[in-house]
Amino acid sequence: MTTPSTPSPAERKFHLPPVGTFGPFIALLIACTFFALQTDRFLSGENLSLILQQVAVVGVIAIGQTLVILTAGIDLSCGMVMALGSIVMTKFATDLGLPPGIAICCGLAVTMLFGLVNGLLVTRLGLPPFIVTLGTLNIAFAITQLYSSSQTVTDLPDALTWLGNTFGLAGTNVAYGTVLMLMLYGIAWFWLRETASGRHVYAVGNNAEATRLTGIPTHRVLLGVYVLAGLFYGLASLLSVARTGVGDPNAGQTENLDAITAVVLGGTSLFGGRGVVLGSLVGALIVGVFRNGLTLMGVSSVYQILVTGVLVILAVAADQLSRKGVR
Repeated sequence: MTTPSTPSPAERKFHLPPVGTFGPFIALLIACTFFALQTDRFLSGENLSLILQQVAVVGVIAIGQTLVILTAGIDLSCGMVMALGSIVMTKFATDLGLPPGIAICCGLAVTMLFGLVNGLLVTRLGLPPFIVTLGTLNIAFAITQLYSSSQTVTDLPDALTWLGNTFGLAGTNVAYGTVLMLMLYGIAWFWLRETASGRHVYAVGNNAEATRLTGIPTHRVLLGVYVLAGLFYGLASLLSVARTGVGDPNAGQTENLDAITAVVLGGTSLFGGRGVVLGSLVGALIVGVFRNGLTLMGVSSVYQILVTGVLVILAVAADQLSRKGVR
């Protein structure tokens, strides 16, 4: 009688992921196939590039949201923090006459400051992330409206809108903002997968107390996650400004739910500790594909919202069932 050999570390590292990991990709392929059969315009290069441009802002916000949800938290303030960052960038550049680079850095600093506040309230005072970020959502909204006087900021320097420009690729115009989004996902994926600090994020989400007992500073990890999430919201601010060409104080009012939707559809567990950041990109694309495809088919936007809601419920239900180990 032979005893099965223990797999080597290399074998454990390169094993195939579970079938559930492919769920979001399969859903995306099915959606693309369906809409390709319904309209010839769907698979055109320009339309696919347009989908990527449309999901870029939510896609980058979803990176930060993924980090927070991996720690078993949630950030409801992300959309309004993004809007505040865009207003700070644009008004600092137009009203104060600061160089665009400095104005952008100021906007990033503001969004990271909000991330720091969220993190401190969660770690130092032990407040629930849901309540903390619900409060900072309203604070960010009020500051945005007061500072902008509820007016759109126009006449922006070209440097602030440069990411909205396009370049030719295989006969298709691709926005620089799309390239930035893909690069950010690549960086986030590598960090979470290949670095010790990235793996600590998963550990905290799995069991914060057990992680603390192993010597990992859980509060520091959580604080870093919220600050890093704020950085991604700031980069999303820049993408929003580049895409619209203005600083819009009314932006960001639905992006928080859109980002959470993308993360959930991408397979990240709302209970923390499980998920792949690239899945959030796929989740954002699923929503973008459905909205774009239904629009091409002439379907009312009300049905687009309905389909998105159904997809979210199905994704959360699948996550819940998998946690319970339903056979």
